[in-house]
Amino acid sequence: MRYWKPLLVLALVVVAVLWNRQAQTPTPATPAAVPAAVPGAAPGPTPASDGGVAALPAFLPPEARDTLALIARGGPFPHSQDGVVFGNYEGLLPQEPRGYYHEYTVETPGARTRGARRIITGGTPPVAYYYTDDHYRSFRRFDVQP
Repeated sequence: MRYWKPLLVLALVVVAVLWNRQAQTPTPATPAAVPAAVPGAAPGPTPASDGGVAALPAFLPPEARDTLALIARGGPFPHSQDGVVFGNYEGLLPQEPRGYYHEYTVETPGARTRGARRIITGGTPPVAYYYTDDHYRSFRRFDVQP
């Protein structure tokens, strides 16, 4: 029983970290905040036979091509966080069971970190694709042709 004090301290630290993270989460918006498509944007990316991606919507940066090609191939991914479950804690994407969404890094040239750009996929295999360039504060939906 002499270990109860360190365990209590550890539990309090975990609660404080989670509380702080919750306090920093932006106020959730309605699922309507996710546009279905951008009018006038190029058609969604299409996997090419070489594992690349064809046309991209105009709002996606060029680096998204590499990320989409890696997703189509199943990796390997440059970041250990790529492919992990995205929790949708912001509530901006349509509500789905836990494990439905996964996140992938879209490289930011010159960034020393992963940056703020991500592609979120929905389903296994993916049937829905979302892009954020502001670290989950907003999302834009796009389609990938089979």
